[in-house]
Amino acid sequence: VQLQASGGGLVQTGDSLTLSCATSARTFGNWALGWFRQTPGKERESVASISWNGGTTYYANSVKGRFHISRDNAKNTVYLQMNSLKPEDTAVYYCAADTYGVIDGVLKLYEIEYWGQGTQVTVSS
Repeated sequence: VQLQASGGGLVQTGDSLTLSCATSARTFGNWALGWFRQTPGKERESVASISWNGGTTYYANSVKGRFHISRDNAKNTVYLQMNSLKPEDTAVYYCAADTYGVIDGVLKLYEIEYWGQGTQVTVSS
């Protein structure tokens, strides 16, 4: 299974950016999906998660109110809309999938079965 993330780039503080992650997997609509981020020397952090039907979402406190996760099951794509970006949001962002589908919080590392390749987001001050 391949998850293809895109949309990263270099932006300024306060800007917005939208990440996308697509797959050709036929069972995409059954999966819970999430976005994680990682900076050098730190553990990968879960920032946003969405249930299989989009009805439930969770966010890390550090991004709550600024980031929005959504999905389009017809397009096999999950999105992360990031607003009011800060320098501390600088990281490599990864999309991830849990085939279970139901979530009760942000997805944990051990729940992830498939990872995307990562896309760099850099926020300059």
